[in-house]
Amino acid sequence: MVSLQQIVEQTVTGFGYELVEIERSAGGLLRVTIDLPWDPQTDVEQFVTVEDCEKVTRQLQFALEVDGIEYKRLEVSSPGIDRPLRHEKDFERFTGQVIDITLKEPIGGAATGLVAANRKKFRGTLERVESEAGEPSWQIVWRDEPAPKPGQKLSKKRPAAPLQALGFSLNELREARLAPIVSFKGRAAEHVGAANHEAIGG
Repeated sequence: MVSLQQIVEQTVTGFGYELVEIERSAGGLLRVTIDLPWDPQTDVEQFVTVEDCEKVTRQLQFALEVDGIEYKRLEVSSPGIDRPLRHEKDFERFTGQVIDITLKEPIGGAATGLVAANRKKFRGTLERVESEAGEPSWQIVWRDEPAPKPGQKLSKKRPAAPLQALGFSLNELREARLAPIVSFKGRAAEHVGAANHEAIGG
């Protein structure tokens, strides 16, 4: 029997899109997130439109009915500002962006005096580094600025927190996503009004 993952992936990639995520939630909602494939040869970032979502929705409704997959509501949408990163090409595409990562295991022995050994979650700027073997690997760089106390004014003369870095491999990650930072000058502005299309079915 063909799985839901296979049906959705074949349909989405058949139209030339990339399957980002499939989610089933309570109430029978089937949410499918799609994106346009990334071309490293061009600096032009393209975004999924409502028309793209409608086209995939129609074909998915047909494919899911043929294979007897039950659902009450189908939603096809573009990635939000917290887009998941799963594949090597996702990390290549979003190098230089701020991301959130959750490790499978606490940082443990790799911890410095500045980072708790039981820490799993980090937010920082994604950077690509070359390993000794010449293969690409990844790290995030951040500063742990202390949160200001209520009513406290931050001095501009206060020294910045030290820069920290954490190297990781993809198989060490439980989850990685773009940090949901809304900036109307960059990426997030394009995704604030993310395209989506819903259909009732099943």
